[in-house]
Amino acid sequence: MGRVGAGRRRRGVRVIRLGAERLDRIVAVGAHCDDIAIGAGGTLLTLCLARPGIRVDVLVLSGGGSEREQEEQAALAAFCPGADLRLTVHKLPDGRLPAHWDEAKAAVEELRAGTEPDLVLAPRTDDAHQDHRGLAKLMTTAFRDHLVLGYEIVKWDGDLGRPTVYQQLSPEIAEQKVRLLQEHYPSQQHRPWYDREAFLGLARIRGIESNARYAEAFAVTKLALNLGE
Repeated sequence: MGRVGAGRRRRGVRVIRLGAERLDRIVAVGAHCDDIAIGAGGTLLTLCLARPGIRVDVLVLSGGGSEREQEEQAALAAFCPGADLRLTVHKLPDGRLPAHWDEAKAAVEELRAGTEPDLVLAPRTDDAHQDHRGLAKLMTTAFRDHLVLGYEIVKWDGDLGRPTVYQQLSPEIAEQKVRLLQEHYPSQQHRPWYDREAFLGLARIRGIESNARYAEAFAVTKLALNLGE
């Protein structure tokens, strides 16, 4: 499969060259602590292990000041080994993002003002959870000239679709992702869907779809290619 590398801007659009250039800065955002790790933990591990010192700016909208923030700090440090990790966790109430739209928008705009990333990892714009979906919509406007990959989170809503982009994962990375999820988020262990079978099973399905053993899948709203250079 073709690899998408960092690109440059041309007339306000992020132009992507396949397999070209380095990724030096990435942004990852989540509505809740553990969203990023569940949706893109394997991708973060892959990127950070391949590019020591890569800058990772992380924004999480809820969980600030609670045990969830402590879990998130430890987890993302493990998911981003060797990275220049900069994490901000806000205190918006879980499940209430639409009622706190101005605060969420201000947090995203502050993030945008402080970084110029090569890649953005965010929720999908068609995610069934209102917090995920709202954050995704904010990201596509604040980071309109960037490559934004929308990660997926399995849940009872049954909203998994047909992804368009895959990051293939080695078996070792897939296993490490599951281990870190189980190790760093004890507050979520009681949830019936939070287990090894769910995480590894989805990665196996996405791996089949991308001709690999395991993969994480993403949605892309807009992507411009430059195949002539």
